Amino acid sequence: MSGLLDLLSSPMGKQLISGVANQTGHSTDQTGSVLSMALPVLMGAMKKNAASPEGAQGLMNALSNKHDGSILDNLGGLFGGGVDQSVMNDGAGILGHVLGGKQTQVENALSAKSGMDTDAIATILKVAAPILLGYLGKQTRQQNVTDSNGIDNLLGNLMGGGKTAQKQQSLIESFLDSDGDGSVLDDVASMALGGKKGGIGGLLGGLFGR
Repeated sequence: MSGLLDLLSSPMGKQLISGVANQTGHSTDQTGSVLSMALPVLMGAMKKNAASPEGAQGLMNALSNKHDGSILDNLGGLFGGGVDQSVMNDGAGILGHVLGGKQTQVENALSAKSGMDTDAIATILKVAAPILLGYLGKQTRQQNVTDSNGIDNLLGNLMGGGKTAQKQQSLIESFLDSDGDGSVLDDVASMALGGKKGGIGGLLGGLFGR
């Protein structure tokens, strides 16, 4: 998922990791680790939902209106005094839509893999969801995406394109459809970060020169 790696390693991504870390009181390393697993799962869930015409149209409507990318224009302000409750509520709504009844399972698996408590995981997901949608909204404008085929291709490209995207999507769907402990998250995070191996805690270490 080179597109997602680019996002996380960009100045905006570092600002996102730092801001979310401050919001939860956890380290940037630990927060970055959670985001490296959470963002691919959220994007994969969105891609799964967009597989139906209704789901694709609903996502397009969201990206054309409320989630047009404007949230990215002032991340410093967003995180400056703590994330506004309206953003958290928006994130909760997005999570309910894309994850449905699997939200608790995702939170528990991320908690088990990262060692972070589920309340902090839930906060991270609520903050990350509207920012991820904003990122997608910005991409749809820049790439002139106007239909369901375009949004599916965009999501696939952000997941690495071709067989990489197909394999990762398969991993994510098996995770979302299972009731296991989320061990597949290791593979998801590894693929999202260009195949990097090693402990979850060190996945994003390179982004901070550690």
